Amino acid sequence: MQNKIFYTLTVILLIISYFKSKSKTKKALEKALKSFGNILPQMLGIITSVGLIIAFLNPETISKIIGSSSGYFGVALASIIGSITLIPGFIAFPTAAILLENGAGYMQIGAFVSSLMMVGLLTMPVEIKYFGKKPTFLRNSLAFIFSFVVAVIIGRVVD
Repeated sequence: MQNKIFYTLTVILLIISYFKSKSKTKKALEKALKSFGNILPQMLGIITSVGLIIAFLNPETISKIIGSSSGYFGVALASIIGSITLIPGFIAFPTAAILLENGAGYMQIGAFVSSLMMVGLLTMPVEIKYFGKKPTFLRNSLAFIFSFVVAVIIGRVVD
């Protein structure tokens, strides 16, 4: 129901904007389409990857690997995967929701998303270039540890 309200509100505001300034509205829509076109390949790639994982790994397997019964092993695994993966936030959260629907645990998803957002193993060379080795390793190490803190807090709140 919320989606319908937001879409309706968006259409109404778009119509108001169009009558207020046709040129600005057209320019904004062109920019939005261009941004969507730039984001679409990444989004489709990640959604396809998650879809393939879910197709090959049934909910029981996902639950065994990163489900709530996997405990701290699952948290560690999810945190490592999150540290290695490079996914933007607007794709990470829907991916997390899909994994939760298919048997993943809240603690494990908390570790995955927090390490995904904060730890950057793939971006370390660039970070080292600009900030140096010590600050880069310190930041990434602390962020990795913090992903476990987030997982424990989520586990205590949700379970």
